[in-house]
Amino acid sequence: MSLGSTNGFGRARRLALALAVTAPFALALAGCGSFSETLQRGYVLPEGALEQIPVGASQEQVLIVLGTPSTVATVNGEAFYYISQKTERAAAFMPNEVTDQRVVAVYFDKDRRVDRLANYGLKDGKIFDYSTNTTATGGQELSYIRGVLRSFSPKMLTQ
Repeated sequence: MSLGSTNGFGRARRLALALAVTAPFALALAGCGSFSETLQRGYVLPEGALEQIPVGASQEQVLIVLGTPSTVATVNGEAFYYISQKTERAAAFMPNEVTDQRVVAVYFDKDRRVDRLANYGLKDGKIFDYSTNTTATGGQELSYIRGVLRSFSPKMLTQ
């Protein structure tokens, strides 16, 4: 009897063959829905760490609490920058998509005491300080932070 037969036995055989051919593909696609991966790169800010650094704290205290900065700048006085990026992908073969990136900035006065803290990230494509809930304004320090964030994901930054 051929596969093209119209009786019940032929149809059952065709169905079995179709299932045998498509089952591995269906299982592979079903597994893709349950896969997701989150990657954290750079500095991971410990919970409550910024609250442990009051204005007036020394550089040594900052290093004890936050550790070595990702980079140090001397644009308008000295500043420590702690840079991080979080990416996710829905399937192993998909590209990573940036979901969050932050620059924690610790600014020091001339006596190397904490002058202020900032936790910069992107909100609606603009640089936003999550510590003060304000959109950052212009200046040399903002240009530096914009450059850092742009180097990670130029598509996310609109200003």
